[in-house]
Amino acid sequence: MLTPIIANQRLYNQRITGMKHVGPVEAVRELGAVQAQDYHQAVWGIGLRTQSAKISDVEQAVIDRKIVLTWPMRGTIFFVPSEDAKWMVKLTASRFQTNDKKKQAELELDEGTLHRCRTIIGDALSGCTPVSRPRLMELLEEAGISTKNGRGYYILGYLGRTGMICFGPHEGKQQSFVLLDEWVPNSRELTLEESLAELALRYFTGHGPATVQDFAWWVGLTLTEAKRGCEAVKSDLRVDLVNGTEYWSPVTGPVASADTDSVVLLPGFDEYYLGYKDRSAIIETEHDAKIAPHRNGVFQPMMVAGGKVVGVWKREIKRSGIEIALSPFSPLGDREEEFREAAKHYSDFMGLPITRIES
Repeated sequence: MLTPIIANQRLYNQRITGMKHVGPVEAVRELGAVQAQDYHQAVWGIGLRTQSAKISDVEQAVIDRKIVLTWPMRGTIFFVPSEDAKWMVKLTASRFQTNDKKKQAELELDEGTLHRCRTIIGDALSGCTPVSRPRLMELLEEAGISTKNGRGYYILGYLGRTGMICFGPHEGKQQSFVLLDEWVPNSRELTLEESLAELALRYFTGHGPATVQDFAWWVGLTLTEAKRGCEAVKSDLRVDLVNGTEYWSPVTGPVASADTDSVVLLPGFDEYYLGYKDRSAIIETEHDAKIAPHRNGVFQPMMVAGGKVVGVWKREIKRSGIEIALSPFSPLGDREEEFREAAKHYSDFMGLPITRIES
């Protein structure tokens, strides 16, 4: 059921509307983590939540090791504050053991081979040296370890999920990797209970109103663990009953006005959509499948009006500028001009002109 009050408050708490964050680090920290399977979508997700940010500001935060890309939750890639990367990875690493054993058997990766991979990649990255993905693949192949049929991608993901490596700065268009311990030497150490409490507070501060089930899904926790985290910080949270369901929010924070009618272009994989198990408050059921139409785990950038997802959009970056195609679920009418203005915000972030907008 579409719930405008919940949708608009989420827009405010995520800083998509209302008061923006000072910079990229603050945006990532308050959300807890920013889903980032698609790097170029993720940097826009951070940028749109900050005051006058440019893509160079977000990328500089990566270069300065203030935020880092790693695999902290659900076995997928997120931007997280650098000092929190280790405890976040540790919190959920054990959950993948069963699936990892099965996948390793399928890929014929025994413990001896994985140990060799750790050694080869560890030696290559030693000394805080970023190395590109293609070069790491070459090193494994040169050592007689095949990277074909998904083996190479799995090896890097496995070493990331177990806390050995994380992403470094981009080298041109190539991703690079670094050793997590070297790249982030001053990491916070949290116990399990402290980790659950810290993540619960950040999640509901940055994503509320949300349910305990939303939180459990987002992190990849059991419902029991999620409830423990909420219980530990309940004095900092409020609970509201909406249509018979409990929604948790920060006690203090910006309050959305009832007549909020903002228009924004969100990236694919954005926390406004993927930050929740139940997305019925922001999108009509018949349109939900259009966000990931190919069922391959790829989520489309979204058009949002008044908190409601009303379409998808695409952008193509060329040497001359950016071409944007809007695909609303129904005719935009008077709102088309507002979406064109929203597209201008994206082009300002990228530092490139818009050469064409189709709708």
